[in-house]
Amino acid sequence: MSVVKTGSISETARQLHLTQPTVSLQIKRLQETVNEPLIVMQQQKLQVTEAGLQLFRTCEQVFGHFDDYQDYLAELKGGERGRCKIAMVNTAQYILPKLLGPYSNAHPHVELPLEIGNRSAVLARFERGEDDIYVFSHPPSLEHAQAARFLHNPLVFIVPLDHPLADVKALTLADLMPYRFLLREPGSATRMLFESELQSRGLVLSDSVQMASNEAIRVAVSSGMGIAVLSHHVLPKGDNSFKVLNVTDTCLASHWYFVVRTDRHISHAARSFLKFAQLNLEQYLDKQWVRNELNGLNLK
Repeated sequence: MSVVKTGSISETARQLHLTQPTVSLQIKRLQETVNEPLIVMQQQKLQVTEAGLQLFRTCEQVFGHFDDYQDYLAELKGGERGRCKIAMVNTAQYILPKLLGPYSNAHPHVELPLEIGNRSAVLARFERGEDDIYVFSHPPSLEHAQAARFLHNPLVFIVPLDHPLADVKALTLADLMPYRFLLREPGSATRMLFESELQSRGLVLSDSVQMASNEAIRVAVSSGMGIAVLSHHVLPKGDNSFKVLNVTDTCLASHWYFVVRTDRHISHAARSFLKFAQLNLEQYLDKQWVRNELNGLNLK
């Protein structure tokens, strides 16, 4: 390429800090490789043949692609490109988009495939190592799991507006036991926390109905089916179709955690997202509930 640009073997040798015989030998070997003359001497002047000019153009394109690839690698390592695969339990879908939206706008070339499922499904994905980041309210206590909490998750009791307890100003957990409860599936973090509380207090539900999602439970409560215990974060603001009870002797809560596997590589984009979250939790989530411990994750 330098010979074509300079039009001189001696000038090429000078610019590349080589001897003229070395440059001439490399040109000879290149011509033997392509089996076509690339440069000729006409009237003591170096001329590039059609084959030589086409090879020059091809090399420019190839080296241009390499430059583009180097730029791509730089963006990839900086978290500006690539994929950040996230698996989250159902309730987290009410929270995480508040972070994912701003992050995606700031990093438009990062793919963000999401998987949403119940705790057992997300735990199975974690055990298979299918994703970069996992979101749990009760992280797996495994040697290769590294978790950092980022949001407080208070649970509340809700009832239909016409429920007998709706207007009672102060209640105990025992007061709720005679009534039907709407519960998530066994293994749900919310259900596990609630059942653990009942067991520690020696309380037993008189009636319960299992439902598949938080949204279904919320609608069922509004329709008069029974009482539910749900995360504060899944309740739409300004929704007056149910009432939150004041249960004075019970304070159920957990935390949301970002979880990574320490025995697997996570993508540069995933590291970029976690750093973004660490810096912006209070800006995009309710500051009252933020518990930013993401500096505890080893993201180096």
